[in-house]
Amino acid sequence: MSTQDRLIESTRELLWERGYVGTSPKAIQERAGAGQGSMYHHFKGKPDLALAAITRTAEELRGAAERALGGAGSAYERIAAYLTRERDVLRGCPVGRLTMDPDVVADDRLRAPVDETLGWLRGRLAQIVQEGLDQGEFPPGLDPDETAALLVATVQGGYVLARSSGSPEAFDTAVRGALALLRPHA
Repeated sequence: MSTQDRLIESTRELLWERGYVGTSPKAIQERAGAGQGSMYHHFKGKPDLALAAITRTAEELRGAAERALGGAGSAYERIAAYLTRERDVLRGCPVGRLTMDPDVVADDRLRAPVDETLGWLRGRLAQIVQEGLDQGEFPPGLDPDETAALLVATVQGGYVLARSSGSPEAFDTAVRGALALLRPHA
């Protein structure tokens, strides 16, 4: 792995663990095994490095979501695959957690990949809900955009419930509840 990649990966991990303020250039350099000169050779400063890390994290989240959502099966099965995919629930969402970081939210450049990713996810889920409506899988009148927002809120809220209780069961309960609402009725 190149020095630049080690810096980005170290920043990704530290942002997930500590947030933006808690991620110092020194901690990044130590974790990456890179010197200050290397960091500033590849990036103008901490904000540019954080942007690269957040962008990479967002791209990975999109890829993982698309693997579940773009797979085989009915609309319900693909949504269920997304909601039940393997996650480190007690660590929280590496993208969603950034919305709780005031320094990320206050910076338009740092917030943009977070907003774009969650917007993409809502749009992708809405497409699948619409497919389910078109196939008669879901009840008529179900709004795809509202349902997609509910599903994203279930995942993000599930992380909060799990972290606050110290148990992944809280996340799993939220997912089961959302799936029960969508379950096709014969």
